[in-house]
Amino acid sequence: KMKGAHIKLKGAKSFRQRLICSTLSGKAISISEIRSLDEEPGLKDYEVSFVRLLSNITNGCEITISETGTQINYRPGVIQGGVVEYECKGRSIGYFIEGILCLLPFAKEKSKLVLRGVTNDDRDLSVDTLRTVTLPLLEKFGISEGLSLKIKKRGALPLGGGEVVFKCPVVKTLTPCSLLDPGQVKRIRGISYCTRVSPQLVNRVVEDAKDRLTKFTPNVFLYTDPSKGKSGGSASPGYALFLVAETTNGCYISAEATGQPQQLPEVLANKVVDLLLAEIESAACFDSAHQAMVLLFMVLCPEDVSKVRLGAPTPYTIEMIRNIKTFLGVTFKIQEHKPKDEDDDENEGSPFL
Repeated sequence: KMKGAHIKLKGAKSFRQRLICSTLSGKAISISEIRSLDEEPGLKDYEVSFVRLLSNITNGCEITISETGTQINYRPGVIQGGVVEYECKGRSIGYFIEGILCLLPFAKEKSKLVLRGVTNDDRDLSVDTLRTVTLPLLEKFGISEGLSLKIKKRGALPLGGGEVVFKCPVVKTLTPCSLLDPGQVKRIRGISYCTRVSPQLVNRVVEDAKDRLTKFTPNVFLYTDPSKGKSGGSASPGYALFLVAETTNGCYISAEATGQPQQLPEVLANKVVDLLLAEIESAACFDSAHQAMVLLFMVLCPEDVSKVRLGAPTPYTIEMIRNIKTFLGVTFKIQEHKPKDEDDDENEGSPFL
């Protein structure tokens, strides 16, 4: 329900998206019945932590949370930016950066964030994905000079201990983009890190992944990053694999996963390779993890039309499309991509907006 510039919503679904869209649109929101029927009702620790980070980068916002945590009233302030140090609790660092990434380019001053916590997990974007794929994607919208992400320390679940430094410039307007042809994959790069476990694990991960990938392209180079001493940072043992395919048209398609307890390294390697090949097969210009972010940046561009080609929309992307319509009043024209050659079913079924 909407009353003036105040929007009333229910439930915990897409909580982070609602706060982001509320801040961008300047419309206050009231969310009630947040997990009211659950055994542990109310906001989760990581959601409260994200609200606090949001208050740190904005000026003048008003936040009221009920005693039970099942209702929150949020009146957005001005996006300030600046220097912020923050301990990310409950979720990985990627959860927090992905959320505020759509806000910081429109801040009053350029931002420098020092974030500490978990750097890699299977739930959110890892710092490797953010640095290698997300930031180059933002450059296509005109956000480039002064944009960087530096990994100081790595941190694995559950205790974390990682640290990153994220810098974001301020832009007056975004540049509309057209991403309709991903091109062909020309090279594959990747990195496998480990903390507090034997470096032999990541060597086995890299060898097995490379054996499979070289069957598709000879231009494969995978790094290992066995963190030691102070640079390790992590208070917990862990290892992960991140892969990215770069195309002839400058598109980046990525996949990643973290190793599970008692899981063979070869199982992790095969899992990530399968995920990457599935993303490439979708014939999109970016992977499914970045769909929602790209759509939001398209809306924030000037009046010129942006067009992109993506794979099947994920549930998270569908929620973003709904929230964009609710808060910003913008809808998308979606149609199925049809190959130029009717007899050629390659890349068939990939929609573009």
